[in-house]
Amino acid sequence: MTMKSQQSGQGPAHTVGPAQNQSIKNDKSHTLPLTLTFLGTLVILGTYIAVLLTQPTNLGTDLGHTTLWVILGYLVGGVLLAAGTLPLIPRSILALIPVAIAANIVIGQVVGNVTPIPLYLDSIGTVMIGVLAGPAAGAFTGIISNLIWGVTLSPSVIAFSSGAAFIGAAAGWAARLGAFRTPWFAVITGALAGIPAGALGAPVAAYVFGGGLGSGTGGVVAILQAAGLEMLNATLAQSLFSDIIDKALIFALAYTVVRTLPRRILDRYPFTDHSLSRSSRAPVRVG
Repeated sequence: MTMKSQQSGQGPAHTVGPAQNQSIKNDKSHTLPLTLTFLGTLVILGTYIAVLLTQPTNLGTDLGHTTLWVILGYLVGGVLLAAGTLPLIPRSILALIPVAIAANIVIGQVVGNVTPIPLYLDSIGTVMIGVLAGPAAGAFTGIISNLIWGVTLSPSVIAFSSGAAFIGAAAGWAARLGAFRTPWFAVITGALAGIPAGALGAPVAAYVFGGGLGSGTGGVVAILQAAGLEMLNATLAQSLFSDIIDKALIFALAYTVVRTLPRRILDRYPFTDHSLSRSSRAPVRVG
């Protein structure tokens, strides 16, 4: 009696299980957001480079043709960034973004135009959103904040949207690394973030606006020029000095806010787990 082989000669059949199907769907769902985020970043950087290359002298004076194309560039980049990052931004944070934008504009307008302090303090809201919801939400808040501020009050701040986006993203990256678990870590991280922020803003301030903007920062640039520094070098020195102190203070303030918020509020924003100590995050067992 012979037995027939049950093999077909075509090799074993491979089946795709539910877990594999879910993995494929997740990969596809992440591809589009990452692509849009990458394109938005490229548009923002491209607009920044275009501003440096063209050096539009009337950018900060009115909402004319030059200002409109700069607004359009940052707006398109912001929209692409928002479309890519919106799935990553918690819905609970969307209601806080307008409040953060208002804080940026009001504090920045007062400090920049009323006081002689050579600081900005115009990214407090942006940094807080980055700490609460991550780099994507922080970058989006920074761009939209500068665009609204520029259209309503001061067109010149539109040119600094790249730096605003960077600070929001840097706050989120710093929070992910646990920078807001201790006060000194927050201060040092803020100071380090101020270095590239100052480097981003200095060429725009020097080439487009002829030095620092605002009574405080402009006065520092004038003093450095009187001491013999050229425009770009004087503006870069002022920007680095101001941004390092400015961001260190803001990051320290963000640490204080996170520490004073009740736990029931922090629980609404899961990203804040990165900023809490392990003992604070660990569940408490009863019995």
